[in-house]
Amino acid sequence: MPESPSPFLLRSTPASDGLADRRGFLAALAAGALLPSAVHAAPRQPSPTPSPTAPGVWPRALQVPGGVARLALGPANRRPAVRTAAGLPVLVVGDPIEWTAVVGIPLAASPGEAEVQVGTAGEAHRIAYAIAPKRYAEQRLTVAPKTVDLSAADQARYERERDHQAGVMATFSDPVPAELAMAVPVPGRRSSSFGLRRVFNGQARNPHSGMDIAAATGTPVRAPVPGTVIDTGDYFFNGGTVWLDHGGGLLSMYCHLSRIDAKVGDRLATGDAFCAVGATGRVTGPHLHWGVMLNRTMVDPALFIEA
Repeated sequence: MPESPSPFLLRSTPASDGLADRRGFLAALAAGALLPSAVHAAPRQPSPTPSPTAPGVWPRALQVPGGVARLALGPANRRPAVRTAAGLPVLVVGDPIEWTAVVGIPLAASPGEAEVQVGTAGEAHRIAYAIAPKRYAEQRLTVAPKTVDLSAADQARYERERDHQAGVMATFSDPVPAELAMAVPVPGRRSSSFGLRRVFNGQARNPHSGMDIAAATGTPVRAPVPGTVIDTGDYFFNGGTVWLDHGGGLLSMYCHLSRIDAKVGDRLATGDAFCAVGATGRVTGPHLHWGVMLNRTMVDPALFIEA
């Protein structure tokens, strides 16, 4: 984790004194004796190159297009508000001793410096972080023209569905998730990797924005972490689809389903079955397309699970 930019640093203490020091520090924050410096510090400051994510910390940090940045915000008596450079709210986890911004990096992001804004207008500062380059695999396919060239009716349907799902993807709710380690939603072979770039008949398409898991039609799909169903539907490209909201802008989607056993508003616990694998939409065989989203950008689901 990057070193905290806060001037309030906890000194190492013997194990017997650690609990008392932590309680005293929390009490001082609650009483306002220590300013929430992550919010009030004025200058923009670069985030140091992060060390590898500690074992058991999820999602794993991988500062590349389609990856996740974990940015240390320091101590504050309230959860800091963080936004991307585009103004999108960012998931913040932790406690008054140490808050962390968990930032999804778009697949379309260019390598180089990026930043987030911490705090509110007039009391904000920026934290910069580096995005490293990553080359994803490319697949070139020749298919029937009707597979890639939509009719006017299909194009109109796609645009309606795209606009509807843009509203779904804007969901940002409280509380933030209590856990970020995810279980794989269905057993099976990973048949297509996140970030794969496909070119059909010489026409580039959007990179693959999720993880494909091959499984038989009807195989139950289970919630990887607790969540609330916020959308279900039958979409042109994605077929039977369910969106789950896990809080704080962390969403997940499940596509090409043969069956949907949940409705909008249902609350799911980890491991609850709520739909089934299928081959609906634009696919060549049964599988689950599983996507994970942070601050309205799809990120690699593999960062949330044990390899």
